[in-house]
Amino acid sequence: MQQYLNKIIAGLVGLVLLGYILAVYWSSEPDVFDVVAVAQQQTTKKPVIGYVTANTLVEVSATLLDKPGGYLSNDMLPPSVFMDNMPAWEYGALEMVRDLALSMRKDFSRSQSQSTEHLALKKAQPQFNISSTAWAWPSAEGEYRVGIEHLIAYRDQIADPNNRDSQFYARADNLRGWLKEAEKRLGSLSQRLSASVGQDRVNTDLAGDSAAEQATYAPSSAQVKTSWWKIDDVFYESRGASWALLHFLKAVEHDFADVLEKKNARVSLQQIIRELEATQETVWSPMILNGSGFGFVANHSLVMANYISRANAALIELSELLAQG
Repeated sequence: MQQYLNKIIAGLVGLVLLGYILAVYWSSEPDVFDVVAVAQQQTTKKPVIGYVTANTLVEVSATLLDKPGGYLSNDMLPPSVFMDNMPAWEYGALEMVRDLALSMRKDFSRSQSQSTEHLALKKAQPQFNISSTAWAWPSAEGEYRVGIEHLIAYRDQIADPNNRDSQFYARADNLRGWLKEAEKRLGSLSQRLSASVGQDRVNTDLAGDSAAEQATYAPSSAQVKTSWWKIDDVFYESRGASWALLHFLKAVEHDFADVLEKKNARVSLQQIIRELEATQETVWSPMILNGSGFGFVANHSLVMANYISRANAALIELSELLAQG
């Protein structure tokens, strides 16, 4: 009897060890890739305007599904069901994918407000809006995979010289519209990261407009603090969002090169890219530390908030540059 019990215990220990090894491997974040080189691998010709941006959206979306362990946010079995850092990373990247897919549909692919939507993008964009944790039919990865197929169709159509109905318009107003969405994402992440140590925040919701009103009463100040249980999730969500946005901005630097040069804004974009690259540095600590602002222990959230806040400020300046004549 004791012999069988020892075998059972050894088997359980082996399963736990195997699960831990898989969890560590699946938690490894994807590397940053060269968006122009990857796009050139997909075509034998020089990429047309918009091809690199469209292909980067495809590659970032596919990475969510094809990285080690696949898509983990909706897994219901161990070890992924016990993991939260990588699902948070996936969600951050997914939010950036959703924003760019929407901008591709309503701005980049349309010449003016009265123009018709591109059919492939009209089908692609809603596919990414399913809940990131949906696991039954339809599953999240199944819907995202369909969306990627439609994005590939659009990418290939704009590269076809005989298909004049499929276009990508690299204009300053189009780029500015998407950048405004990225600003909001980074601003929210920065606030949540900064709240890791708790903050007394003054209510500025109606600032700048004496006639402004809101639906319900809000106090003039409030104590804001991210839950201790959510600090690492917010950190990795920020890492994922920064990783995706970093690639999208590098693609934009290529496809909107002439627009950026005309506005003398290329350096501003490069500074944003540099700040986001800093968010991808290796985390050497085995856990996300949450020390006080000037305390003895580091606070990884505040370090991340610093880079994201600076990137967000630079995004705002870039948006203003693009708005100028």
